[in-house]
Amino acid sequence: MNYKNDLLAIGHTALDYIMQVNQFPQPNSSTAINKMKTLYGGAAANVAVVSANLGLKSALVSAVGGDFVGSDYQEKLENMDIDFQDMIMIEEEKTPTAFVITDDDSDQISYFYWGAATYFKNSDIPLEAIKNTRAVHLATGDPGFNGKCGQKAHELGKLISFDPGQDLHMYSPEDLKAVLEISHILFGNHHEINRIMETLKISIPELQELGPKIIVKTMGKNGSIIYSDRTIEIGAKLTKTLDPTGAGDSYRAGFLKGYLSGEDLEFCGNFASAVSSFIVEAEGCQTNIPNYDMALKRAKE
Repeated sequence: MNYKNDLLAIGHTALDYIMQVNQFPQPNSSTAINKMKTLYGGAAANVAVVSANLGLKSALVSAVGGDFVGSDYQEKLENMDIDFQDMIMIEEEKTPTAFVITDDDSDQISYFYWGAATYFKNSDIPLEAIKNTRAVHLATGDPGFNGKCGQKAHELGKLISFDPGQDLHMYSPEDLKAVLEISHILFGNHHEINRIMETLKISIPELQELGPKIIVKTMGKNGSIIYSDRTIEIGAKLTKTLDPTGAGDSYRAGFLKGYLSGEDLEFCGNFASAVSSFIVEAEGCQTNIPNYDMALKRAKE
């Protein structure tokens, strides 16, 4: 069956203020910001942009503010031929904004202003966007909206991947379980996967029985582990890390590109690792995106 799009990413589109400090300040004190840039981000937008650059036909549903209209960010999505006609537009609000602070140890603290994204919960399901895609990726965003979109995608027989990311704490155990039950692939870093297991009091095999037959746990410089009918360990691609922001989202985009192209899981993991290795070489989530051939070459190295 021919679909208009390969992958629909649902969740945040955001502006990122990326800051570098030597160390985080204690309460009631301050620290100097060594570098600061305003860049494009938002987990869903990152996945859509990176996957589009890798050759997928990508679509994006986010809640954005009046400042998005006519912006350079909107123009970028248009130039990449990303389908965003089902965006939720809240003219009187600001587009979600992330403040991401990284210290000398590559640890991060993030602050996130939801802005227009607070309107997710009362928004209609983007039915046409879901109908017109082969796969749906549920990224960071409102748990209720993600759950409703996931349920509709499930009813329509779509492939569903789920990555609650830093919004995991917003999911009640019931909401989390409901989304997991309809998901085929679960993505998370090692903290998030562990927290999911602790919250639901289940093991990896029990989590797979609940829903996602494929669980992908990323561990930064320690690589990643793919749990399916067997356990596959993927090494990280050694590279100079300038900014880890967006590495996880780009990994997901690379993995889904491989998976939707019919590749085996080991290829998907190695390809995803190669894609993310480009992202960390520059500041920002969408600054140093490889094309398919570039990522494939590095994956084989």
